[in-house]
Amino acid sequence: MRLIGTSDLKIFPLALGGNTFGWTSDEPGSQQVLDAFADAGGNFIDTADSYSSWVPGNTGGESEYIIGRWMAERKNRDSVVIATKVGGHPELQGLSAVNIAAAAEASLQRLGTDHIDLYYAHYDDEGTPLIEAAAAFDALVKEGKVRQIGLSNLSPERIAEWITIAQQNGFALPVALQPHYNLVARKNYEQGYAPLAREHNLSVFPYFSLAAGFLTGKYHSTEDAEASARGGMVGDYLTANGFAVVDAVETVASSRGISITTAALAWLLSKPGITAPLASARTPQQLPDLMAAADVELTADEVSALDQASQSFA
Repeated sequence: MRLIGTSDLKIFPLALGGNTFGWTSDEPGSQQVLDAFADAGGNFIDTADSYSSWVPGNTGGESEYIIGRWMAERKNRDSVVIATKVGGHPELQGLSAVNIAAAAEASLQRLGTDHIDLYYAHYDDEGTPLIEAAAAFDALVKEGKVRQIGLSNLSPERIAEWITIAQQNGFALPVALQPHYNLVARKNYEQGYAPLAREHNLSVFPYFSLAAGFLTGKYHSTEDAEASARGGMVGDYLTANGFAVVDAVETVASSRGISITTAALAWLLSKPGITAPLASARTPQQLPDLMAAADVELTADEVSALDQASQSFA
């Protein structure tokens, strides 16, 4: 188990992404995934108020509803750590103080809980002064509705500014960062966000840890991508450089007797500051390869080989 930043929140080093709940997994299927995750020792579930508003017929909040009903039925709220986000719900976009307060209340109701363990600013809102947003998050912490706060999809400069504002005003400081980071998306994180995370002791939870499934080895052609619900998200990786990375991961995986998925996640866990990669599962059968990454420690040579194979993305 690992601590989130300077907080007392202890989590298993693999976070289950809730973006598939209400999208590629219906509610019964989602609950099966959640059960399997918890049974395997997982306790950190990441969602957002906007999941899965992009699905025709959905309005946003579907994932939170599913997680909330699961916790209510299993009576396990105290044994799980829940992260959700504000800023992207179709009806509650942005980081104004009024919006943050309303969105938090809506998330609490959907989740059926009186507190959110980790609450993220999901997207930046340049139309709202950062001091207003930081103060609104601080108010939620003081009210006991949020235990810790995190930031996602803000630029490094805006994150640094948020932290400075919080320090100057005695606001609750962020303890977590959720960036886009994986073997085929390295540059922005490693050059811009990693120094911030080190300086401020932020736990890092990379999203798209498996590059929307590309790093599982499931895509070998454009046709493969076109046949998948998430295939439109991997178009940028369907190149010689991208497939070279998958080949390198496959080599490491084969030599260790683990799956490509496990090896790709283990590479992330080998990096300083990475507390837990985020990964989602459509079915319980996909979970063992995700969970196994926590027990795999790549050698320095294996990490170096993957670093070199993915250098064009750094």
